[in-house]
Amino acid sequence: MNKEKSAHNTTNYKFSQNRRCEYFPCHKTEDEDNFNCLFCYCPLYALKGNCGGNYLKKNGIKDCTNCLIPHSAGSYEKIMSKIKDVIELGSDF
Repeated sequence: MNKEKSAHNTTNYKFSQNRRCEYFPCHKTEDEDNFNCLFCYCPLYALKGNCGGNYLKKNGIKDCTNCLIPHSAGSYEKIMSKIKDVIELGSDF
């Protein structure tokens, strides 16, 4: 890693926003300025009931319409704390 870059302590990689997206914001929110699009599709969806999110089950399908976990403050830390479970699920051949 470039020493010059490693000297900067940033967290810019934890937040991304695309206001030009035709679906922005994809969930109802009162705080569009802090709506995080980094995890556009939640990587925790595959964990079913163990995702930790606010979802409903409708006709046998997980509905995450009311969940803002991947889009709110602390979303990066929350998702990364469970990503090992997603990797294990995807590695079960």
